[in-house]
Amino acid sequence: MSTPYPFSALVGQSDLRLALLINAVSPAVGGVLVRGEKGTAKSTAVRALSALLPDVDVVPGCRFGCDPADPDLKCPDGPHDPSIDGITRPAHMVELPVGASEDRLVGALDIERALAEGVKAFEPGLLADAHRGVLYVDEVNLLHDHLVDLLLDAAAMGASYVEREGVSVRHAARFLLVGTMNPEEGELRPQLLDRFGLTVEVAASRETDERVEVVRRRLAYDADPAGFAARWAADEQALRTRIAAARRLLPRVELGDGALRQIAATCAAFEVDGMRADIVMARTATALAAWADRTVVLAEDVRQAALLALPHRRRRNPFDAPGLDEDKLDETLEQARGWDGGPDDPEPEGPGPDGPGPDGPGGGRPPQDAPGDGAGGPDAASGSGEQGGPQEGAGGPGGGPAEQPPAAPADPYRTRPLAVPGLGEGAAGRRSRARTAHGRTTGARRPVGPLTRLHLAATVMAAAPYQRERGRTGPGLVVRRDDLRQAVREGREGNLVLFVVDASGSMAARQRMSAVKGAVLSLLLDAYQRRDKVGLVTFRGSGADLALPPTSSVDAGAARLAVLPTGGRTPLAAGLLRAHEVLRVERLRDPSRRPLLVLVTDGRATGGVEPVATAARAARLLAASQVASVVVDCESGPVRLGLAGSLARELGAVAVTLEELRADTVTALVKDVRRAA
Repeated sequence: MSTPYPFSALVGQSDLRLALLINAVSPAVGGVLVRGEKGTAKSTAVRALSALLPDVDVVPGCRFGCDPADPDLKCPDGPHDPSIDGITRPAHMVELPVGASEDRLVGALDIERALAEGVKAFEPGLLADAHRGVLYVDEVNLLHDHLVDLLLDAAAMGASYVEREGVSVRHAARFLLVGTMNPEEGELRPQLLDRFGLTVEVAASRETDERVEVVRRRLAYDADPAGFAARWAADEQALRTRIAAARRLLPRVELGDGALRQIAATCAAFEVDGMRADIVMARTATALAAWADRTVVLAEDVRQAALLALPHRRRRNPFDAPGLDEDKLDETLEQARGWDGGPDDPEPEGPGPDGPGPDGPGGGRPPQDAPGDGAGGPDAASGSGEQGGPQEGAGGPGGGPAEQPPAAPADPYRTRPLAVPGLGEGAAGRRSRARTAHGRTTGARRPVGPLTRLHLAATVMAAAPYQRERGRTGPGLVVRRDDLRQAVREGREGNLVLFVVDASGSMAARQRMSAVKGAVLSLLLDAYQRRDKVGLVTFRGSGADLALPPTSSVDAGAARLAVLPTGGRTPLAAGLLRAHEVLRVERLRDPSRRPLLVLVTDGRATGGVEPVATAARAARLLAASQVASVVVDCESGPVRLGLAGSLARELGAVAVTLEELRADTVTALVKDVRRAA
């Protein structure tokens, strides 16, 4: 948009606005990760912030935005003449697209000129453009892991390094990093969450008056963006002035030993890993004091810093809900303070951190309930186990009232590795072998488009036979475009893991559903770690349901699993046919992402006409579509019919029992089964 939405005109979202402003005062805080549902003005708030940042002085002609008062001594465009006057420009607001390449992010070296001419011809990337400004990543959870690693490393070190085939370039890259994401589309790894200084949860207001005001202001902005911005110009200037003043005050803010003890005690009490949380809290509390026009950090600053810096660092696995127990926080601060929050504290010198816009201390959101709370407690488990399962013909959708309450999943465990056979070309991940931009080099080919990964040995071998006829006289190698060879690399890809779970009465009757849910939860955790998409099909009673359409949000799968009811007949064929249809549609949407079907069943088929024969035909249909499959055999008891094993043979799949699914048993391997059409 040509005229950004005014930051002062934002309604609600006090935590989000405060976190952004604190980072504008002190970029050393480490940026903000904004988590929230779609349509909550996350992107609007970030773009509005860029207009508030003070202008910066830069060296004329420097592509890396060097400060003339303190130029980067290692700037690729340097050294800079200290006598040249700088020019003033607005701080840049740079957006990193989800589909950006590594070269677009960090910059690209002209490998051909480097080999032939011995010069470092470097084209800066987005990190250079964002220096001393804002780097915004929308849907950061969908960004490839290697790009997120590069991005966060640059943010932490304040510099970007490009190392290619012996050619090295380094330039300063200090910026305010802001990422936004919708948790429904998948989570960031805990290691990456920790690299963001602050995290804020946002949600749409449920207050009618506030929603009315949001719509009124948005319609006014859309009708006349320039006029709307002009009406808020005075408020915007006041915020801009306050940010600049807080930046000047920041070096004089005193963080006393009492505040440091509270920070350390809080991080220890909430069992956060490492020391980064302590450092981020200290920087945040200091920035809060500067924002409030104070030179001393108060107890309220430490509390607000904890609410912004700790919730996302408490997650131990992707199924833990972010949040902070505020009662425990207050108790910890009270016990740890060596300085009193009342009479011994200096009186606040300014308006307090609430100021114009964001709320003050205590504005943090309450901890969210974990997915599936109430569905997996002891009552649910005992209800499933003590009553015994319903008879095969009873209950379920359309089958009567004999439905079991949801069983609690057993504790997850590390599963044995499952992979799709062959060599894919899907999105980068950690499950199956694939041709990727990162991994071990397996060969070379002529480049298609710009050269990104030089295979040096193959390039030299291609150029060597022609050196005499090219007139080579010195020690250098005469290299032409046709000689260049692109490295072919093999790494790992993420797959679509489609779970097809039998939720019929035969599963619940033997009190196995808790173990089955624990197994599926373990596989979901494995899918999260391997960067897969997941889907969930369940079948019971009279049909099959797509409980979770394919998504990158494995915690959504865990939430659906926790409340999964059981009972009724076993329409196995319906489940297989529904899985076939889901995979057919997904293949059209994303043909490069290969699927892995995980069928969790005891192999019984009792629903529909000729259930056994129909299920066998459905299994052969899936096998003919070349879908890699695993059957998790849930049959138990001293006498086993081996129905799941027979079904696995029809599918061309590997069959494993619940016990064999654990990683401490035999190594699992999905075999490559080829069937004639």
